[in-house]
Amino acid sequence: MTTHTSGAGAADRPRSWPLRFFGVLLALIGLVLAVGGIQLVTLGGSWYYLLAGAALLLSGILLLLRHKLGAWLFGITALATVVWAVAEVGLDFWKLVPRLAPFLVLGFVLALLLPQLAGMRARRSAYVLASVLGVGLVAGAFAIFQPHGVIHTAAAPKPLGPATATPSDWQHYGRTPAGTRFAPFDQINRDNVKQLEVAWTYRTGEIAEGASEFQNTPMQIGDTVFVCTPLNKVVALDADTGAERWKFDPKVEDRKTWNRCRGLGYYEPAKVSQPYSFEEDAAWHAAHPAGSPVCASRVVMTTIDARLLQIDAKTGELCQDFGQGGVVDLTVGMGKVDYDNVLWYYLTSAPTVVGNMVIIGGWTFDGRSVDEPSGVVRAFSADSGELIWAWDMGQPEITKLPPEGGSYSRSTPNVWSTPAFDEDLGLVYLPLGNQQPDFWGGNRPETTEKHSSAVVALDIRTGRERWTFQTVHHDIWDYDIASQPALYDIPDGKGQTIPALVQLTKRGQIFLLDRRDGTPIAEVEERAVPQTVAAGDWVAKTQPYSVGMPALGAEPLTEADMWGATFFDQLVCRIAFRKLNYEGEFTAPSTKPTLIYPGYYGGFNWGSAAIDENRGYLFLNDIRIPQVVTLIPHENVDESKLVAGHGVGSTYPMHGTPFVIDHAAFNSPLGIPCNAPPWGVFAAVDLESRELMWQVPAGTVEDAVVNGIRASLPVPLGMPTLGSGVVTASGLVFYGATQDYYMRALDVATGEELWKSRMPVGGQATPMSYVSPKTGRQYVVMAAGGARQSPDRGDYVIAYALPKTQ
Repeated sequence: MTTHTSGAGAADRPRSWPLRFFGVLLALIGLVLAVGGIQLVTLGGSWYYLLAGAALLLSGILLLLRHKLGAWLFGITALATVVWAVAEVGLDFWKLVPRLAPFLVLGFVLALLLPQLAGMRARRSAYVLASVLGVGLVAGAFAIFQPHGVIHTAAAPKPLGPATATPSDWQHYGRTPAGTRFAPFDQINRDNVKQLEVAWTYRTGEIAEGASEFQNTPMQIGDTVFVCTPLNKVVALDADTGAERWKFDPKVEDRKTWNRCRGLGYYEPAKVSQPYSFEEDAAWHAAHPAGSPVCASRVVMTTIDARLLQIDAKTGELCQDFGQGGVVDLTVGMGKVDYDNVLWYYLTSAPTVVGNMVIIGGWTFDGRSVDEPSGVVRAFSADSGELIWAWDMGQPEITKLPPEGGSYSRSTPNVWSTPAFDEDLGLVYLPLGNQQPDFWGGNRPETTEKHSSAVVALDIRTGRERWTFQTVHHDIWDYDIASQPALYDIPDGKGQTIPALVQLTKRGQIFLLDRRDGTPIAEVEERAVPQTVAAGDWVAKTQPYSVGMPALGAEPLTEADMWGATFFDQLVCRIAFRKLNYEGEFTAPSTKPTLIYPGYYGGFNWGSAAIDENRGYLFLNDIRIPQVVTLIPHENVDESKLVAGHGVGSTYPMHGTPFVIDHAAFNSPLGIPCNAPPWGVFAAVDLESRELMWQVPAGTVEDAVVNGIRASLPVPLGMPTLGSGVVTASGLVFYGATQDYYMRALDVATGEELWKSRMPVGGQATPMSYVSPKTGRQYVVMAAGGARQSPDRGDYVIAYALPKTQ
């Protein structure tokens, strides 16, 4: 008599261990998902993980017993998962990956093992099924390396506008006072951009470490390119060869906290008609007639130790007739600026040279106290260094220095980014920060509340306020305005133009304002927001939304948006999301961990916009990384153990408030963001139609390092970005601030990548472009010092150009 077991003879028993092992593995997977699913359900989340986990647990047990029903149950669960996944997230590729890829892999393995379960007669069918699933795996692997979430409109690109081959200077941070980063050259174009090569490379000799970062956009004047380093060293380079002409070192102290120098200013007394001259300058002009050899051209720099310097552009020496031996002390009138040998008043962005004035704001150390240095904005004579005017929003009666023994208003909103200005209108436009200490505002004075996170227009001559537009009311989310305003004249549809101001925000909102008076050109709507708030604080009833313009990455997160590399960490992220205090964008910080999205890094950060001035295309890049903050009562904290710093991974003491605030990343256990990609995009908006033209992922994970492991695969998830792009008259936008180590050229009209070149390290600066007055070659220059999340750092200034013609 012969005894048979389920579906196989006794001779098959020794070979059944792979199936049994698979059954055990599947049962464990199901158990983990079911246990996590129970927790998710109790938090009000999806039932899927509990039900699927239970089904996989039972399927694994049945397969361990070599029962056919185990395979059928797995197949039913997989098909149900497909239906659930598509119902929950549609056909979004990256959102489907952690939901479906595990079943594809497990199903492929199970198909190979089916003959052990069903006997030799099922071998052919099993292998056909395995082949089909294998093709699916290959197709999925191929798809991983393709960009997803790409958006294109059907609108035909506008024709290219006029260009020039005449050299002109990149004199301001955004090339011109308008801050559009538009280079009116077309020598490098769509047809020849693939021929771009490295023309020269310069190394500054200064490697930024810790919180120091090389974020400089070089300045070009004539045949010289000027670069500044995080420690404010200034280098003059030959525009055609990159050869060093001189180097100036202001000897700032490296405190390893927030060292950076994003840009420089430039001034030539003989070329300015002195439209903003005041009596204080009369003696200087009398002593320096036109043609005077003393510093005929001047590099203007602010430093991280709060000095304003002028350097002879020809020699690299301090201009002795400016301030005290070439230096103006910017701490005068500021009161206390140094706490425990840590300077709380920095200058990190480029000074704004307007006529014969230098207008500056300043950066104050976030979240330290209600008693921080002032956000006063000041204008100094570019000739003598004398103070011309001051705008102290808390004490508007102070127009220059505060009274003897006094100081400018403490902790007022500051201008740490870069202004733009319109000389014809006589206005300078200030992007203001939020009132300190960032995340709790119960004791902020009414006199400064209206300026927090606002665009403010000042009269250039007098520094008096002309108009204010607020982008966040009572900002307790650190949604300060980081981006430089961009000025552009928009067609009004009647044959005329409207002088517009484009203001990007960390919220992903784009505000389009009439720069004459600050009124919205594109509709702005006040919307009701959550009203729950921490003890002693308050929240505004409504917040402004620019509904007349596209918004990027501004949709509220849901549980379905949670992501992971596997369904395990995706489940963990869903549970974590359900535990957080989150009611949308304006959920106020709480003693319960609170999700902030868009995060306080952006949306749009200091990289700012770039505009194709000929066609009215607005080029954008953003960040989509939420943060988790938690208010902790002071009495519950040992402040000696606080991790001081700036942003994620640190704790702000917020002295003078009831709380400290802890900052954390919203990541999965694998160190990957819990929200689904993209985590940053390139995009373009037509400013005339006010429509999104295209959107593509911003770079790949090739050089990303997570938990010490480098990805090394060019998967185009779309990564967070800081620096902006430079747009040319040929319709190209150049970008070098992705997390992977590439300089890229995109078609501004379509987003198509036309060229890229590997850099030694990543970048987080904005490139620039110029035409050499000596050779007529167009160059694109990028400072590559290391991407924000990369361990690799460098000191490279790289210039690209077309090959020399013979």
